Amino acid sequence: MDDRSPANSPFTIHPDTRVGAVTLAVADLDDMRRFYETVMGLDVMAGSSDEAVLGAGGRPLLRLMHRPAGQAEPHATGLYHFALLVTSRAHLGAWLAHMAGMGHRLDGAGDHDVSEALYLSDPEGNGIEVYRDRPRTEWTYEGGRVRMGTEPVDIRGVLDAGAGVSWRGMPAGTTMGHIHLRVADVAATEAFYTTRLGMTTMAMLHGAGFFSAGGYHHHIGANTWHSRGAGPPAEGALGLVEASIVLPDSAALEGLVSHLDDLRQPIDMSGPEPLIRDPSGLALRLTVA
Repeated sequence: MDDRSPANSPFTIHPDTRVGAVTLAVADLDDMRRFYETVMGLDVMAGSSDEAVLGAGGRPLLRLMHRPAGQAEPHATGLYHFALLVTSRAHLGAWLAHMAGMGHRLDGAGDHDVSEALYLSDPEGNGIEVYRDRPRTEWTYEGGRVRMGTEPVDIRGVLDAGAGVSWRGMPAGTTMGHIHLRVADVAATEAFYTTRLGMTTMAMLHGAGFFSAGGYHHHIGANTWHSRGAGPPAEGALGLVEASIVLPDSAALEGLVSHLDDLRQPIDMSGPEPLIRDPSGLALRLTVA
């Protein structure tokens, strides 16, 4: 199949495209809602006995769906982590102090040149990153790709930066900065996100690929560290249900859908917004800001 447009020129997704809300299936809705509200500092925006929507500053970031009979499938494709992007180092430090004060511990931390990132897991094992970006003027590009590494985070410096901030929950302006996926094959994943969705490969590091719109360091990360050759999770499993790709307007969405139609990409149009699946069977909801 020819993965170019009919005009034989590469399709590029709108540069203002971003990642939106992530939907997780959870076994204990009350426990998970409490964790995301109290430890992570998200606001409960809507809820019922079957689901909860949480966010910050009026922006929905996470949807929890109740699946009490679901089972986790850690070796299937799925979520490696979702990443909450805060607006400043001070807010990152304030959240870290709050989280530690509640008796929770990090799984890890990394200074990635473009960002400072802190990692933890929720009570059901879903990976979470909370991070702040350095200004783009401080990023280094080499051959069109961004330089990202992994060095220790200056934890004391992060805490000191947040010392003057009163914690009142995740600040307005917090976004879903990116998602990092467990995939079956990185090369097939790169082809899908670049040729079909029109993103750009920003880095290939340690067996993982990083893809984005508009020159961001990454909106999508993908690795096979625990999932090489794996299949998608079974229907009704716990964990990632879908993630959303948010385009800035209806014209950008229509252009993407038209491009995908030209490539005969299967698109589920049964819901209010188009839904597609990547080569690892992971669901992406295409929506408009």
